[in-house]
Amino acid sequence: MRIVIALGGNALLRRGEALTADNQRSNIRAAAQALAPIARDHELVISHGNGPQVGLLALQNAAYNADETYPLDILDAETEGMIGYMIEQELGNLLPADRRCATLLTQIEVDPNDPAFTHPTKPVGPVYNEHEAQGLASNRGWSIAADGEGYRRVVPSPRPMRILELGIIELLVSQGVIVICTGGGGIPVVHREDGTFIGVEAVIDKDLASALLAQELKADALLMLTDVDAVYSDWGKAQACPIRRVSPQAMKKSLFEPGTMAPKVEAAIEFVEKTGGIAGIGALTDAEAILNGGAGTVIARDGEGSSG
Repeated sequence: MRIVIALGGNALLRRGEALTADNQRSNIRAAAQALAPIARDHELVISHGNGPQVGLLALQNAAYNADETYPLDILDAETEGMIGYMIEQELGNLLPADRRCATLLTQIEVDPNDPAFTHPTKPVGPVYNEHEAQGLASNRGWSIAADGEGYRRVVPSPRPMRILELGIIELLVSQGVIVICTGGGGIPVVHREDGTFIGVEAVIDKDLASALLAQELKADALLMLTDVDAVYSDWGKAQACPIRRVSPQAMKKSLFEPGTMAPKVEAAIEFVEKTGGIAGIGALTDAEAILNGGAGTVIARDGEGSSG
């Protein structure tokens, strides 16, 4: 099988955990252990989140010299290389020497007129209390939004349109290479009138970018792995119940929280409807079981609620 696995930012750095290299390395080592059995038996492409990391780099950059801050597309590229390097190394340490891994910086075209540029929604960086958030919004001109009991910076998150390095990814996968790409949703770029590309201030949603990647690669399965064991109906209520195997039509009838589970569900539905493959959402530690239908939430055309 050809499988695209999207590692959520919370799977690589637990909520409330310090943004240290050691913590990230430890979590990525655990992720590699969960992915290694799949990597041994299948064609595998890996993407990952970067919200906490890109936010941290933005803070460090601003502390250096506020007049020379790097734009988000540059920071996206930095995090894609940083996280990809650690995944590549930790996964490579668990696999036979002839099972090669490669990290590829990936540009993704977005629409310069996407409404997301005027309505930032993508949370990045650490969680702040209300006083800290208000100060940052005032001093740095950031957009701030509630995130659980705290607040985080939010940035534009335009929809991905086209993966510029798709041909290279396809070539590597066809040669048996495990490819780590579209990290953090890829590097957002726009097409200019003269035919050239330029980066823009945004962070693309990793799940939507992963769904596009899986569609273009004609993958058999798309797994979105995070820090919860499944998608739940009535989340946060006493009657909350995990959704197991379900059809895209049935999944569309439920509402999920924007910015957290909603993009994953949207990406899963889009992938299944356009390819006929299966999409799974669940805990990183359950990766192999989700693929086999024994854990998490699996969205498939023949799932519960299918019109067929």
